[in-house]
Amino acid sequence: MMTSMRFLFVGDSMTIGRDGDFTWRYRMWQHLSALGEPFEIVGPRRELYDTEENAPVSHRYADPGFPGHARRHLAGWGEGWLHMAPLIRETVAAEGADVLLVSLGLIDLGFYTDSDQTAHNAREFIAQARLANPRVRIVMLPVIPNVRARSDRPFATECGRFNDLLAKAVADLDTSASPLLLASHPPSYDLDTDTYDGTHPGPSGEIKLAGAFATAMHQAWGLGGAYGVAA
Repeated sequence: MMTSMRFLFVGDSMTIGRDGDFTWRYRMWQHLSALGEPFEIVGPRRELYDTEENAPVSHRYADPGFPGHARRHLAGWGEGWLHMAPLIRETVAAEGADVLLVSLGLIDLGFYTDSDQTAHNAREFIAQARLANPRVRIVMLPVIPNVRARSDRPFATECGRFNDLLAKAVADLDTSASPLLLASHPPSYDLDTDTYDGTHPGPSGEIKLAGAFATAMHQAWGLGGAYGVAA
């Protein structure tokens, strides 16, 4: 791993997590810590979403030993590319982020924008991040269609089309100075067993999401190490 890499998690409800969750951010922190190499997790937020309060005000992580400095992120319940694109330049500049681990798009397609506009917002996000750090690395996870896609064919089609557009954006915009990477959909990810409601990851889903990011970075960039379930 490069010296003192600063990681920023960017995402929606699947990334911020709810009151009482471990979160896939926690699983990634475990993985990075196990490598024994210097790193830092950065971001302006630390909270979980409290469903009873309907606000991101909880600090009750499933593991109370998850240190405060490692809980940092830029994620929000109900927030997508639409919301993060205007925030990312200032956040990357303020936090000195080197690597962005991004899981966005499902909420956009479900409530806010079609696949074309969502892809446009993703490209704007990349441009704004690079204005803050011209050498930023960005790993993006494709949209994992949730249970809605089983019965809503147009929504399922939009999810697939956006993933194609996101892959094209990565191919178009990837540079040696600021590399972009599209992680792979975790091959064994199962909505019935890896989520608690057909959308949000449970413990096994968290591990698989963290593994998708870790594996992509290790295989493509030689960054970090191979991900193991026990990490």
